[in-house]
Amino acid sequence: LVPFLGTTILEQQINTLKQCQVEDIHIVTGYCSDQIMAFGFPITKNLHFASTNMVESLFSAVSFIEQEGDLIVAYGDIVYQPNNLQALMAVDADIVLMIDEDWRKLWDLRFSNPLDDAETLVLDDRGYVIELGKKTNGYQRIQGQYTGLIKVRSDKITNFVKFYQSLDRSRIYDGGAFNNMYMTLFLQLLIDAGWRVKAAIVQNGWLEIDTIEDIEL
Repeated sequence: LVPFLGTTILEQQINTLKQCQVEDIHIVTGYCSDQIMAFGFPITKNLHFASTNMVESLFSAVSFIEQEGDLIVAYGDIVYQPNNLQALMAVDADIVLMIDEDWRKLWDLRFSNPLDDAETLVLDDRGYVIELGKKTNGYQRIQGQYTGLIKVRSDKITNFVKFYQSLDRSRIYDGGAFNNMYMTLFLQLLIDAGWRVKAAIVQNGWLEIDTIEDIEL
């Protein structure tokens, strides 16, 4: 709900979705949920938001996820142009990720050392993602940056949910508990299990907003 370009971050996303004829919008909430409810969209509250991470937030809305049609998942701290969303929607694969090939322009503005925040993103020769979300000390394994915008094709939704439900909740995942799993790790688990995760390549046209400094930039 932070003001951004005359509206809010959330309204920026909603407006872009509607411009691309995405009308069935559902918001997962946690902190200050009542303020999000004021927008009038259906919501699911992650009751454990203070002690869990984004994968748990996503699947708290499983009844919405399981509806008919492609699923678009968008982090709550990003904004993006309609052409970027259209690029994501146009790619046909089990799962599609919006990947910024020209990511350094934004990261160089935001960070004195982009590698402090950047993560690996490796594609095969057909544009499928084979690795993402790992820390790195060099640029060799960064072919772009994952932006937090995802599409899951309609015929894969059931198996998408089943895959999540099949994971061992007692296991430690990349040093953390199941409930604190990051989305990039969940996506990597899908890739390692044979899912076809393809990149929708864009050049800028989006922003991640983590801090007041990001807003100012």
